[in-house]
Amino acid sequence: MTTPPSPHAPFRLIRGTALTLAVAGSLLLSGCSGTGGSGSGTDTAGAVGKGRLKVALVTHASKGDAFWLLVQKGAEAAAAKDGVELTYASDPDATGQAKLVRDAIRDGVDGIALTLAKPDAMKAPIAQAKASDIPVVGLNSGIDSWQSDGILEFFGQDESVTGRAVGEKLDAFKAKHALCVIHERGNVALEARCAGVKKTFSGETDNLYVDGTDMDAVSAGVTDRLKQDPSIDEVVMLGADFALAAVKSVKAAGSKAKVATFDLNQDLVKAVQSGAVQFAVDQQPYLQGYLAVDSLWLYKTNGNISGGGAAPVLTGPAFVTKTNVGAVAKFAANGTR
Repeated sequence: MTTPPSPHAPFRLIRGTALTLAVAGSLLLSGCSGTGGSGSGTDTAGAVGKGRLKVALVTHASKGDAFWLLVQKGAEAAAAKDGVELTYASDPDATGQAKLVRDAIRDGVDGIALTLAKPDAMKAPIAQAKASDIPVVGLNSGIDSWQSDGILEFFGQDESVTGRAVGEKLDAFKAKHALCVIHERGNVALEARCAGVKKTFSGETDNLYVDGTDMDAVSAGVTDRLKQDPSIDEVVMLGADFALAAVKSVKAAGSKAKVATFDLNQDLVKAVQSGAVQFAVDQQPYLQGYLAVDSLWLYKTNGNISGGGAAPVLTGPAFVTKTNVGAVAKFAANGTR
């Protein structure tokens, strides 16, 4: 979340065509594993009997965040393949996100994909969608809440499990004192990450809360904490952009701490290659967006439910280190990892 949040970001329409469906189907399936749909070369209208499906993707992203651009790209790729009309909107404020979901319901969409960073705020709009016979799937945030909130399917990673894996990784690197930096207070996924780290890491773990909408404040907060406590030898960031800021903070503080992070983008890949960042945890945001949209198309056209509605579809975690980053770099250069 690298820029200050804006009021409700306007919906953006991506129209799929029969030509796009025929051409893009084979290309996109070869470049994105784990999808459930396959292009038939026919217009979705014939399957549902009421024109192309309209799907809304509503997230808690801040404007310009590179992570969410990957989610959006994946969603757009699935929409093109499936001949879906896709609208995308985001608001990091939970009340604002809930309003965007209600707007989508009022617009008469055929399906909604949303994030559950703050699950309680989404319960009422999800219930409203269900009352309107609109299927809802979840992605990215809310793996512990999607079923209780009444969502049909979920695509993402188990943040608690991932955090524990990071804690074990820090032990393998013989770290002693980790600083876990949370850039959005109250975000259940971020809290779960740091809690997971603390659960398995044998050293000392401290949490630091910063304002993720102000990157200068993030950098300053990490720098100050490192100056205050020279024993910190590992900084764990919860997003790629924030990790790059932490690299600068370590230098500014004159610290010898290493930087590790959750999530990946093109610039972060370069940082792992150079050794500036020790490792990254990739939850494959492109895949999350792709599967969320594709799953709604499959449900509406063929009654399919990924995971049977009983289990989430996991898109991570995968560790990206200096030894294996080359396999990811070419996809990152394409803007899809």
